[in-house]
Amino acid sequence: MRMVINSDFDKCSNWAADYVAYKIKAAKPTKEKPFVMALPAGSSPLGMFKRLIDIFKRGKISFQNVVFFNMCEYVGLSKNDKHSFNYFLWDKFFNHIDIKKKNIHLMDGETKDFAKECNDYEKLIRSYGGIDLLIAGVGEDGHIAFNEPGSSLASRTRLKALTRDTIRTNAKYFDNNEDNVPKLAITIGIATIMDAREVMVIAAGDKKAEALQGAVEGSVNHMCPLSILQMHPHAIIACDEEATSKLKASTVRYFNDNEESKYGR
Repeated sequence: MRMVINSDFDKCSNWAADYVAYKIKAAKPTKEKPFVMALPAGSSPLGMFKRLIDIFKRGKISFQNVVFFNMCEYVGLSKNDKHSFNYFLWDKFFNHIDIKKKNIHLMDGETKDFAKECNDYEKLIRSYGGIDLLIAGVGEDGHIAFNEPGSSLASRTRLKALTRDTIRTNAKYFDNNEDNVPKLAITIGIATIMDAREVMVIAAGDKKAEALQGAVEGSVNHMCPLSILQMHPHAIIACDEEATSKLKASTVRYFNDNEESKYGR
């Protein structure tokens, strides 16, 4: 596991965006062999999206041969609902870059057949040869996508009930009314995440400190789903200093030293 610690959220977001741009350009994607990504919604990727859009507008990168999947979607919300992740990704990112609509694959929160929707999503990912770079945020309780604490580490894309903590946290997007937050979501599974060739998690702010501590210093545990990254051969946590506030000083020093010795600063 690699952990890149930046001083604040903006620098963390900029680092993440620059890394994404580097990976896309290094892959030299084509129509026949696109670069495949999975993206989260929510506050974590906002700064990254903003910088990627800026990089695109400066002519430094193209997304025409990039394929996008999303991580999860609320059940019962249409793609045009301003609270849906579908709407969020179009509003905050896709509408501002040169992505081809046919290369965007988002879950259908209004499906009448959840089993088929989930199975088809897994098949679609496999049809592209898997995900090259999966980007995720992390919940305060360590959930990744909507794989809440207690989720099977072997799980695949499925229907998932949201915990009270997640509903309470996400109420800020629903006029601060928990009753308006959907109680179910479709989410890619932990095993699906682990199948990605590379995973990058963005964790910023002191509210993510406990989750980060459990994921980095604790054991691999289904009660902290993020901890599964310990088992991934190419996992990166891009975080800020606040998110590391509960880590041991020696842990922080180890990752900082590792960055300086291998990559320089």
